[in-house]
Amino acid sequence: MNEIIFLVEEADEGGYVARALGHSIFTEADTWEELKEAVQEAVRCHFE
Repeated sequence: MNEIIFLVEEADEGGYVARALGHSIFTEADTWEELKEAVQEAVRCHFE
């Protein structure tokens, strides 16, 4: 299993943004729970 590390920051306009280190994967969401789901979906889409 490979590991992808994400940098998560609070967005200026509210919510959170996440970007993968070493990959072109970016996503954002309003809540922490939504962000976790968005990150998983972004990774699936990136590698399919």
